[in-house]
Amino acid sequence: MAIMVVGSVALDSVQTPHGSREASLGGACTYFATAASLFDRVRMVGVVGTDFPEQYLDLLRSRDIDLAGLQILPGETFSWSGRYGVDMGDVETLDTRLNLFSDFHPVVPESYRESPFLFLANIDPDLQLEVLSQVERPRLTALDSMDFWITGKRASLTRAMSLVDLVVLNETEVLMYSGRSRLIDGAEAILDLGPAALVIKRGSEGSMLVTRGGSIGERYFVTPAYLLPAVTDPTGAGDTFAGGMMGYLARTGDLSVSGMRRALVYATIVASFTVQGFSVDALRNLTLDDIAARYRDYRCMTLYDPSPCPAGDWLERPLGRNTRAGTN
Repeated sequence: MAIMVVGSVALDSVQTPHGSREASLGGACTYFATAASLFDRVRMVGVVGTDFPEQYLDLLRSRDIDLAGLQILPGETFSWSGRYGVDMGDVETLDTRLNLFSDFHPVVPESYRESPFLFLANIDPDLQLEVLSQVERPRLTALDSMDFWITGKRASLTRAMSLVDLVVLNETEVLMYSGRSRLIDGAEAILDLGPAALVIKRGSEGSMLVTRGGSIGERYFVTPAYLLPAVTDPTGAGDTFAGGMMGYLARTGDLSVSGMRRALVYATIVASFTVQGFSVDALRNLTLDDIAARYRDYRCMTLYDPSPCPAGDWLERPLGRNTRAGTN
């Protein structure tokens, strides 16, 4: 089932203790789409300038990513430059140039509007709402955000989160948005807005899934990160994680609690490949066989067993709620 993703496509310049890369292929939309394309068809909505290298477009097309929604306009592509320290935990932003992305308004092609899976990457929540008003009742809608929008566009972000099925944030963002000091309390506050589930990205600590109803063990699922001997470049790991998760859900069509938990494990595994190279290099020739091999290794590492998962569909909504995107 096709996945539509809306977000940034960028040229990244990155420095890490393991090397550097200038004007490499980047952006949330790019990482997401490349990861999700391992599992299913992806439709991309974004904008780039005439300076965007043709070889990057060729790379995206080689992954069978539909670029009908990617606007190529006169001007310069969004660019970002950053530097990581030895522990790779924090990044220092050296330069950000929004360029064409500063005036970006998503235009969803007619052929995309009935996409059953929709992911709104980290963009202005007003733009996320614009997209939700252009689509026709997707089976699953999800969004990502960041601290900048939490403080600068809180009302719009709250509205957007109330309209989607799944919210994806990191630990800091959950606590910042909710104003709570405990992660569990913050997660509950976000679910109270209306989404059926929350995925919390925890960086090198892994991730957490929070759903509705039942005991703590039934509602909360925690996955550790895959252990790696070294990390080359963590840029885009969170977006790759989201792409792996949505790609797995689209490929299987399994929106049960068990299916969602498996999706987090596969997302963790795909993200673990990304950080082993710069840009999307580690994803270029990645195969499902490679992912399956690391999945088996991950199960051994964690003793992960999906069989005791609670029954039921995490996507179930309160009776009487209108689920059409863009409405209450």
